[in-house]
Amino acid sequence: MHPTSRLPLVLLLTAPLVLMAPSSRAQVAPASAASVAPPVDLPAASSSASVPSAVDLDDIRNFSRVYEVVRQAYVEKVDDKTLMKAAITGMLAGLDPHSEYLDKEGLTQLDEDTTGEYSGLGIEVLQVDGGLRIVSPIDDTPAARAGIKPGDSIVKINGSLIDAQNVDDMFRQLRGKPGSKIELTIAHANSDKLIDLQLVRESISVSSIKVRELEPGYVYIRITQFQADTASDLESKLAALIKKNGAAKGAVLDLRNNPGGLLTAAVGVSDDFLDSGTIVTTRGRLQDSNMSFKAHPGDQLNAAPLIVLTNNGTASAAEIVAGALKDNHRALTMGQRTFGKGVVQTVLPLDADHAVKITTARYYTPNGTSIQAEGIKPDIALAELTVNKADSGPVLISSEADLPNHLANENAKAGTDINADGSAADAKLATSDYALSQALNVLKGMALRQPAADRR
Repeated sequence: MHPTSRLPLVLLLTAPLVLMAPSSRAQVAPASAASVAPPVDLPAASSSASVPSAVDLDDIRNFSRVYEVVRQAYVEKVDDKTLMKAAITGMLAGLDPHSEYLDKEGLTQLDEDTTGEYSGLGIEVLQVDGGLRIVSPIDDTPAARAGIKPGDSIVKINGSLIDAQNVDDMFRQLRGKPGSKIELTIAHANSDKLIDLQLVRESISVSSIKVRELEPGYVYIRITQFQADTASDLESKLAALIKKNGAAKGAVLDLRNNPGGLLTAAVGVSDDFLDSGTIVTTRGRLQDSNMSFKAHPGDQLNAAPLIVLTNNGTASAAEIVAGALKDNHRALTMGQRTFGKGVVQTVLPLDADHAVKITTARYYTPNGTSIQAEGIKPDIALAELTVNKADSGPVLISSEADLPNHLANENAKAGTDINADGSAADAKLATSDYALSQALNVLKGMALRQPAADRR
């Protein structure tokens, strides 16, 4: 066997099954899985790993018998290659929802996923009980524009009902050439009403970072997923905004419906807001699965208050960022509990066209907490609400200035509008994004309690 250091290791932090969007996958290796050609010899397990038991001969005989029964008695003829692929696929699928066998097509998709360029609808999907459930739509994609929401279920594709027998074929149908049409029948969460959607696949290159000002001094940072250039893109866009508008009083980091992405990008983004401390650790049976990532000096926001928005669609590598900032007391988290995907996959290439993606480690937040199947609970919980502006009649007298013969303010400036108190802007933001408006209000309170002299 080769020593552990020779393992062409590719670690994946993936939220559920990826369809049309850049994957929620993370890797710790400069090469993508698709580019690694040599066959792999599994490394020796660490000394703490238990010695695997020998395979029972009866099990081998049973496998051979089942194989022959299927070849000879199945209603339709199945070639040996298809049977072997199904056997490998079934073996890995029986382990957990994230381990899988990757053929040439799967490796190509994996390579595309890390670039952020793909052709499809822009949805992350989880396979549940033989069906397909939406984890999150990607911003500015056909799925998002059609109104698809996290928690929706895909019931039919092009009129064909999805079931456990055809779910893999349906999965493949979601990909297609740009400009080609597809019909989805979906059901929203907690609803039995079916909705037919006519969608057109697109070639999509999505920038994972959006940075803008919410109000003077308050920055909004939206990360849709973690791609290879996410951290560097954040650094350049945030630096340009601060150079243009001055130092930030505070910022909101929006990780809602972020399915994850490259681990290196998640570590880089966390490092951008931390001066020191652990970001994440991983632990598994293999020596190369045991890693720890530390922050370096240099906070892009210069210690200005930070709030991280999360929800049930915040998954995988996005949870690493939320956990790192929360445990290091760098940010408050607001929203709902995150998805809870706390395991790591390693891609082991078998040859140029085939690989195995298998769960090899769990990851832990700086406090040593595993979020697997539990997620991260927010510091401040927010319900998923839509706010409507209250109806109110015209008000004739709303202040002293409306009273006849009132005394003028001797310091008043000409042309000022005393009603421009910010409430109209708050109402506009609250009705469009309730959680973001609440985060901004809390952020202002945090900024007021932090004198400028206290900032590093």
